[in-house]
Amino acid sequence: MSRDITTIIRRAMALFVIVIVAAGSVAGWCSSARAHALQPGFLDLSAQPDEAWRVTWRVPDVNGRPMPIGVRLPENCSPRDGGRPVFDGTVWVTVWRAVCRGGIAEGAVSVDGLEQTVTDVLVRFELAPGKAGTLRLTGNASTANLPGIPTRTDILATYIGLGVHHILLGGDHLLFVFALLLLVPDTRRLIGAITAFTVAHSLSLVAATLGWIVVPAPPVEAVIALSIMFLASELARPPGSQLRLSERHPWTVPFGFGLLHGLGFARALIDIGLPQGEVPLALFAFNLGVEIGQLMFVAFVLLTRNLLARLYPQLIASLQTPGGLRVMAYAMGSVASVWFLGRIAAF
Repeated sequence: MSRDITTIIRRAMALFVIVIVAAGSVAGWCSSARAHALQPGFLDLSAQPDEAWRVTWRVPDVNGRPMPIGVRLPENCSPRDGGRPVFDGTVWVTVWRAVCRGGIAEGAVSVDGLEQTVTDVLVRFELAPGKAGTLRLTGNASTANLPGIPTRTDILATYIGLGVHHILLGGDHLLFVFALLLLVPDTRRLIGAITAFTVAHSLSLVAATLGWIVVPAPPVEAVIALSIMFLASELARPPGSQLRLSERHPWTVPFGFGLLHGLGFARALIDIGLPQGEVPLALFAFNLGVEIGQLMFVAFVLLTRNLLARLYPQLIASLQTPGGLRVMAYAMGSVASVWFLGRIAAF
């Protein structure tokens, strides 16, 4: 009976690896065609004199064409939409000047076709010069009324939500944290590693968002995939007398890679924009949202592991052996390798 159980577990683990690698391969090699489709659209309404607004509408690229979504400004604005977009090498951009008699406060902004996509649209608006706010449109809520001048509470709630949303959709960031959980089983060391990772990406997030560090997005995304490959290679090494680099420096390694991941978080925040006069609050709120999302993921992984340990103790025990960890390391490393190659090819 024990041999049968072992055989079933091995087959299940092999199937798991095949599915993960296949899914990662499809996602990675299709990234040049579809990755941008998962990026948010972006609408910026910058207040100008004489009840005019400078409208910047950025749409993700899908197979060399703009995603089929279109923005509609409030009814008192003219024109309500722009002309044909221009590809800037990353996204499709349309810029025009709209006159909105009476202002845009309480006006309805909508995105046609958004309900047919898996992305969302971030809207940054100025009701008056220097009075900025942010909201998000989704497929389930593709129309929203622009609020009045946002309060500090509004900014805090909005940017916390954006931070949580960004981290939970960041598969590469979550896979890095998952690998860290497997690599550092000791609770005290794990807390130190997560803390170091948090401090590091918080520092680089602030520095990049404020323009103190300027790094192109494609190399950053490629190195983030490389960081997952490194942790996977550490996890795949058999236990022995020689300590792994991550074991010799349990805080230094996540701190170094955390700086890189922070640059990735900053790219999303730069795309969203920061409200003038409330930059520190928005930075704090977005970073807090990222941390909340990260803790939600860690809690989910730990709860799932404990639940499976009760329901399938033999399976969890086999996954925690050196062989089981090596299987998961190869699966994660394979997915990260495909991401890395796809991102390098997209330079």
